[in-house]
Amino acid sequence: MSRFIVYTGGTFDILHKGHINLLKSCKKISGYDGKVVVGLNTDDFIERYKGNAPYRSYIDRKAVLEACKYVDEVIPNEGGEDSTLVLDKVSPAFIVVGSDWAKKDYYKQMGFTQKWLDERNITLIYTPYTDGISSSLIKTKISK
Repeated sequence: MSRFIVYTGGTFDILHKGHINLLKSCKKISGYDGKVVVGLNTDDFIERYKGNAPYRSYIDRKAVLEACKYVDEVIPNEGGEDSTLVLDKVSPAFIVVGSDWAKKDYYKQMGFTQKWLDERNITLIYTPYTDGISSSLIKTKISK
């Protein structure tokens, strides 16, 4: 059976079904004996990028992800806007993201190019986005 290191990253502020679907896809791609590594955005980066602090701290978000059976390791996305730093440490075969990123400039967001990925033999995979749920929607409902 194939074994791969699969990387995904994000904030995971309020873990929901869409996140679980993404992580489950990552585990399926990694193979039974493979490894899923989550690059978790730091509190400082989230505040800088999104303009406000996450609801839950990095430590809390990390603990929840580590309890998920589809996640093997959680590491800080130390480079923030430049994800190449964490990707060079992890050396994944695949980066997996939701298909909602296919409509955005994921390469710019992560700070890499297709050439950079090719040089490292990394394949970017878009997995189906789960419609109707997001941390932003949940936060909006809570605030009402």
